[in-house]
Amino acid sequence: MSPASTAKSSALKRLATASTVTCAGQAKTYGQCILNSYNDARKDMCAKEFGAFKDCVQTAMKKKW
Repeated sequence: MSPASTAKSSALKRLATASTVTCAGQAKTYGQCILNSYNDARKDMCAKEFGAFKDCVQTAMKKKW
């Protein structure tokens, strides 16, 4: 495996861990918000919950994007 491929794989593993393990609470809260109001979808309807999830993932990944 090439170094670039290994780096991508490692980053993907970190993202998967961050989004499913480290930030599970925030992901669940965001998902619940979406589920509760998917029939009445509108922009920024779950912005607070998404922001918390995004901040958690960015902190876990040690990366801002």
